[in-house]
Amino acid sequence: MTDIAPLIKRSLVDQALEQLRQRISQGVWAIGERLPTEPELSAELGISRNTVREAMRVLAFSGLIEIRQGDGSYLRSMTDPLGTMRALSHCTLEQAQETRQILEVEAIGLAAQRRTADDLKGLREALNASASLYHGDLEAYISADLVFHKRMVDAAHNPALSELYQYFSAIVGAQLRQTLNISPRRQAVFDLHIALLKAVENQDPERAKSLCRQLINEP
Repeated sequence: MTDIAPLIKRSLVDQALEQLRQRISQGVWAIGERLPTEPELSAELGISRNTVREAMRVLAFSGLIEIRQGDGSYLRSMTDPLGTMRALSHCTLEQAQETRQILEVEAIGLAAQRRTADDLKGLREALNASASLYHGDLEAYISADLVFHKRMVDAAHNPALSELYQYFSAIVGAQLRQTLNISPRRQAVFDLHIALLKAVENQDPERAKSLCRQLINEP
């Protein structure tokens, strides 16, 4: 019995997750809406409160809901970010580059128009951190470089673009890792980062977009 019980419990949680995800995808609850309480969901789904609680924890981990202690659970998203990440992880290097051309280039064009003094300060700090690691440990450099690119996208001041890039940044990191493991890092490529920041500082969106395209094609 001790070997079987956990399997039964997991099966019940999976069933609860399936039903909850179905309700979310069907639009039963709106983004930001407070979900029914655990007792209410338990009665509605015909399962125990413990099973509901476990299922809600999984949804919170996935980013679909937000659990506020003492207040309840609220719907955060109608799309499972884990599912999105699984799909992104299967894209090829060429597909990743195409997606960056669509997402990052346009975001940086907006950043050149909308950046603030605080944005520029954060970008300079990120670029300086990246510069200090450019010829050092690869993983440390990639992490620093991603911070710079994320801040560039954030400077567009479009929360939707920032959220999309947050998910996609793991793929950008994988793309950089694949490319830089084959080709050595060159100063000319880092200089493109410096020029990109200068274009954003000068509020020149067309030049910023052109430089971003070069970086994507030659990281």
